[in-house]
Amino acid sequence: MAKAFKKQALGRGVSAIFGNSPENDINSIADKNAEKVVGNIIELELDSIEVNPFQPRTSFNEEELQGLASSIEELGVIQPITVRKIGVNKFQLVSGERRFRASKLAGLQTIPAYVRIADDNESLTMALVENIQRQDLDPIEIALSYQRLIEEINLTQDQMSKRVGKKRSTITNYLRLLKLAPIIQTGIRDGFISMGHGRAIITIENPEVQAEIYQRIISDNLSVRETEDLVRKLQNPEINTTENNIVGIEIPKPQIENNKGTTPSYVLENMDTFDRFFGTKVSVKVAKNGKGTLIIPFSSEEDFRRIQRLLNRE
Repeated sequence: MAKAFKKQALGRGVSAIFGNSPENDINSIADKNAEKVVGNIIELELDSIEVNPFQPRTSFNEEELQGLASSIEELGVIQPITVRKIGVNKFQLVSGERRFRASKLAGLQTIPAYVRIADDNESLTMALVENIQRQDLDPIEIALSYQRLIEEINLTQDQMSKRVGKKRSTITNYLRLLKLAPIIQTGIRDGFISMGHGRAIITIENPEVQAEIYQRIISDNLSVRETEDLVRKLQNPEINTTENNIVGIEIPKPQIENNKGTTPSYVLENMDTFDRFFGTKVSVKVAKNGKGTLIIPFSSEEDFRRIQRLLNRE
C-alpha cells in the first residue's frame, strides 16, 4: 500500500530537468485499493517495485552497495527513487536503482519515491538523463547514454544539450569515443587510459592502428601529451618513414623479454587475438624450457566476473 510521506527539501533531480505537470503529479493516480496520498513523494513497499528494463547501468559494485546500505541503515534514504505506475499498487523503477538495491540490503520494507506517469520513451529518457548526471560514470558509459538518447528517443545533439545542460561540443566529444576500437573503449572504461588518450587516438581511423597506439600507451606509460605527439608524428608524411610506417599499418610493438631474449613468434602472433578477446592487455612470460605464464589483468571484481564469463563460454 502507498503511504503518505512527508515532503522533504531536496536538491535538483530529474524533476528539475523535466518540470512538474498535472499528469505527473501523484494526486492524478487513482485505483480502488490505493490510499490517498499528498504531494509528490510517497513511501512505497519495495516488493511493489520492479526494476526498469531500460536502466542503462546493469552492474553495480557490491562493496559500494554495502557502504550505501550501511548509510541508509543509519540515516535512511535521503534522495527518493523515481518510479512509474504500471498497475494496481505496482510500480517500475525509472531511476535510483543503487538506492533501491541498497535499501533491500539494509533490510528496509519501504522506500520514499517520486511517482510519475510516463510512457516507455519518457521512462528511458529519464533514466538516461539521470545516468548522465552521475559523478562516478566512466566516459564510455556517458557516451553510450548519449547514443541511446539519439537512437532510441530521436533527440538531436542540440536538444540533448539543452536537456542535460552540457555544451554540444562536449556531447560530440563523448560520442566520438564510440568510434574507437573495442579494446580501447574497454581500456577507457576500466581506467587503463583516460578520455584524453582516447580523443588523441580517434584521429586515426584504422582500428588496427588504434590498437597499436593503445598498446604503446600501456607499455610505455605515455601521457596524453606524449600520445598526441606520437599520433602527430605518425600522421606527418615527412616524419612517417618506412621504419615508422603508418601507411603500411605497422607500428613497432614492444616485445616481452624472456631468458632467451624474445617471446616466441607463435605467442606474439596471437597477442592481438588475446587482447581483443579479453578486452584488456594480456601479457605472456616464457621460460627456457618452453613453459609459460599467461597473465590477464583485471581492474575490479566486476571486471574479474566479466573475464570469468568469457572463459565459461562454450
